[in-house]
Amino acid sequence: MVPGEGAFPLCLLALFALPGTRPVTVEDTFVELNFFQESFPSQKQSGEFLQELNEEEIFHVDLDRKETVWRLLNFTTFASFDAQGALGSLATAKNNMEVLMKCSNRTRAQNVAPSATVYPENPVELGNPNVLICFVDKFSPPVLNITWLKNGVVVSQGVKETDFYPKADNTFRKFSYLPFIPEPGDFYVCKVDHWGLTESLSKLWHSKEPTPFSETLENVVCALGLAVGILGIIAGTILCFKARRGNEGSHRWGIR
Repeated sequence: MVPGEGAFPLCLLALFALPGTRPVTVEDTFVELNFFQESFPSQKQSGEFLQELNEEEIFHVDLDRKETVWRLLNFTTFASFDAQGALGSLATAKNNMEVLMKCSNRTRAQNVAPSATVYPENPVELGNPNVLICFVDKFSPPVLNITWLKNGVVVSQGVKETDFYPKADNTFRKFSYLPFIPEPGDFYVCKVDHWGLTESLSKLWHSKEPTPFSETLENVVCALGLAVGILGIIAGTILCFKARRGNEGSHRWGIR
């Protein structure tokens, strides 16, 4: 990873030019991620070029399409970035990788195992389209496989992933999105493979629906509440009658 200091002044000026945008301060963190590395045996070698401010992506370069992809389209109205510059930088990194590996005696970077969380994008309603999000966090190096399974079967249609996002502690985070329609009994697994893991990390998510037991319990509670209310009314009525009869007896015997 090589921080791109030269790009910072351009980004700083562009942010100042935005109407209504607050000034960039010394507390803000700008990161340019630029790396090329080996990957899993089943994958080709990988690289990434990305810029972010305060852990929010500004843009990244799509290496397959060889073009800049802006996180927010509004950025294109006041800023630009030539993807060829990133491609040239990555090509240099690729050529230098073998030299760097020899200098380090081919010592791999320390592997930090990831954590993972699966959650829906919106409140779940059975039969209504939604998106499952698999958030993989705090891992290094940025080499990762994310696989989705529905009821034990691998699914890939519609799956989208973000790039690797750097963190201040030199680890990374990544999101994977799976569009789905929640149905009763369906279960989904986000399986994560990383060099820091001795086996795949799997996180389960399944559709939840009201069970007959829970509905019966709810009905019982309502019935008990109604019964207690009725008993309260009856008891209050009896006490009222007793109090009136006591008052009438007192007047009959001349008790004041």
